[in-house]
Amino acid sequence: MKQITKNAALIAAASAVVFGVVTPLTASATDTATPPKPKWKKCAGEGLDPRQECATLSVPMDYADPGGRKIDIVVSRIPSEKPSARRGALLLIAGGPGGDSLGDPSGKGQKLPQSVRDAYDLIGFAPRGNAPSTSVNCGVEHKDLARTSLRPWPTPDGSVTENMATARRISDACARNGGELMKHISTLDNARDIDSIRAALGERKLSAWGVSYGTYVGSAYAELFPHRTDRIVLDSSDNADPVRAERSWLQAFEVGVEDNFPEFAKWASTQGNPYRLADTAAEVRPLFLRLAARLDREPIPWPGANPEELNGNILRQAMLDSFYDPDDYPVLAELILAAQKGTVPAAPPAPPESALQNYTAVGAATICNDAAWPRSAAVYEKGVAESRAKYPLTAGMPRNAMVCAAWPWLPKEAPLRVGDRGPSNVLLVQNERDVATPLSGAVALREDFGRRAVMVTVDATGHDSYLDNGNACGDAVVSRFLATGERPRADLYCE
Repeated sequence: MKQITKNAALIAAASAVVFGVVTPLTASATDTATPPKPKWKKCAGEGLDPRQECATLSVPMDYADPGGRKIDIVVSRIPSEKPSARRGALLLIAGGPGGDSLGDPSGKGQKLPQSVRDAYDLIGFAPRGNAPSTSVNCGVEHKDLARTSLRPWPTPDGSVTENMATARRISDACARNGGELMKHISTLDNARDIDSIRAALGERKLSAWGVSYGTYVGSAYAELFPHRTDRIVLDSSDNADPVRAERSWLQAFEVGVEDNFPEFAKWASTQGNPYRLADTAAEVRPLFLRLAARLDREPIPWPGANPEELNGNILRQAMLDSFYDPDDYPVLAELILAAQKGTVPAAPPAPPESALQNYTAVGAATICNDAAWPRSAAVYEKGVAESRAKYPLTAGMPRNAMVCAAWPWLPKEAPLRVGDRGPSNVLLVQNERDVATPLSGAVALREDFGRRAVMVTVDATGHDSYLDNGNACGDAVVSRFLATGERPRADLYCE
């Protein structure tokens, strides 16, 4: 997924020296003390499986100071449906950063085949910073909760000045309102929390199914605690590039969009499609680019949206969102058809602002605490110009400045470095066409793991492969591995 340049490597290496980051801590608080067993009770919330129960665990806010302040981590479970076949616990690790899997035992966990639900207690959790665990909130301005603020789209002329201002504004809000926990939210801390969960559950080893950013957390757990892992599934994998970390996740959208746009174009030019945009697939790309450029110049008012206009970057962001799942292609096509007529559909419903504030704070803290980002606007100006020239569909966003360009705190540790030392118990499953975590990134992670991993590449389109946007062949391989431990002997392609 992540494409690294020599200059970027030098910048990050210099940052490591200047900022004084240290090598990752490897000890878990559970090495020195056995945590109390969870006190399970009915989960709060609606629409949950009646069997799901929740508990609150106490973990160190700072694992370098295990005797210091504690924070709460809320976990959930649905016990094995056949105790005689129970193997252990399967932790469901959500994407993000900023997502949680607290409801997943009742949701995606119920898509698992019976043999897997028999073999494991299904475990979900709200990572540190995510409500209802001890939560954080930066109290950012409403305009900065817009997806085109959180994703750093440059202005139509390619300027990054507004993005740098947004980064400073959000960073200042996080420094002012976020509290001490903001400094202790990172991928490596999430991995240590997972080991605290494992210990509290009384499990000698833990199995996991991580999706999207959850693959980065799962990789961190497999790296920090290799001999406490049982069967690890990494689905739609981030490239665990130790130099650029999540900054290259952003850059991955350049490749991801190019991998996926031809599929959208074929769909959007199919005869009989009520959302048909053109007679041929070849016409869809120039149509999209022309419309985005027109909306850059002449936005259409969009009451109730954030911001309250349909501009070129809103259209581009809608493209990214729809490419996560081909079932969402009609949403993009409807927006294009309306904009061509100078109109807009109804504004999409927004999550509650409190949830957006929490998600934004956790996401910013994780990405910015994992690795240092360049502070100079010139770095981003150069990257944006190069990206716009080579990848016009994404208009320079993937190399632009996020909040981390002005983050008030320095990383406590060096970024995660995945290696090939440890048990051979990792299975990667990856769609060929994935907008957010492209195949190239999963290939790089597969190479990092070496003999520890096998990868299944699925001839499918969309983000999240297993039991979602993949195919029957890939699903069968993953289910067999979780239920029996059997993996392909070598990397496999599922047509």
